[in-house]
Amino acid sequence: MTTEVFVDGAAGTTGLEIVTRLEAHPHFTPVVLDEARRKDADARREALNDTPFAVLCLPDDAAREAVELIDPAAKTRIVDASSAHRVADGWTYGFAELIGRERIAGANRVSNPGCYPTGFLALVAPLVRAGLLPADWPFTVNAVSGYSGGGKALIERFAEEMQRHAGLDHGVLFAPSVVPAYRGMLVEVPLHLGAMKTEPTADALRDELARFYAGSDVVEVMAKGDPGELLLHRDAAPDDGMRLHVFGNEGGWNTRLVALLDNLGKGASGAAIQNLNLMAGFPETASLQLR
Repeated sequence: MTTEVFVDGAAGTTGLEIVTRLEAHPHFTPVVLDEARRKDADARREALNDTPFAVLCLPDDAAREAVELIDPAAKTRIVDASSAHRVADGWTYGFAELIGRERIAGANRVSNPGCYPTGFLALVAPLVRAGLLPADWPFTVNAVSGYSGGGKALIERFAEEMQRHAGLDHGVLFAPSVVPAYRGMLVEVPLHLGAMKTEPTADALRDELARFYAGSDVVEVMAKGDPGELLLHRDAAPDDGMRLHVFGNEGGWNTRLVALLDNLGKGASGAAIQNLNLMAGFPETASLQLR
């Protein structure tokens, strides 16, 4: 017997990818409303209240409205893939590697991280926690994504999300760009280590990231070396994992932290499936598409 998951907004890009993963899942079955009923409030209310899990793949306002449709007595547990609740009180931030798998496993309301913040936080948050990077540093984020990534309206919300969940004193300078590829994302954080009082080295940063993500099947910290010139590929396959690089100059004073991920995978649909797995007590990587 499988567990039903209602996908509200299954016709959108994120929703379609979530349904694909759920259809291949050994323990979940997607519930999708047909074209005639997907915008019917009564049909959505019934699905939201009658299934044990729901994933919201909706614009922010519609996601908030969907939450209001759920009866307080209902036992429906939600993963919200919009940006409506990423910095909201009462919601658990769904980045398992950062906040702890046990917190997501016990949560009823989980907000999926944004795609750009996923790369930034994966790189910076563990290093700030370890005291290797100062929380009051003026971080800059340069990023490129495929054209399925978030638009201009999300930039301000992404920056707020990065600051809050990395525990930073200041906002980040966030400069995203789009390349002519459908999926894929590179997030880069350049650092002048020699100007920091903590005086970290590139090797120390890499070692701490490797320690932090040791044993993870989703996040991989790459060994020292040159990964090649082309990091994003036009014909990239879906990928729910993420790879982290630390590039240092000869003296070690200048460093580039780089995260490579699929904005539709670990940056969206893959993270939603990972969170659903944890909430339902299933293997964390069940139905994830990992290299």
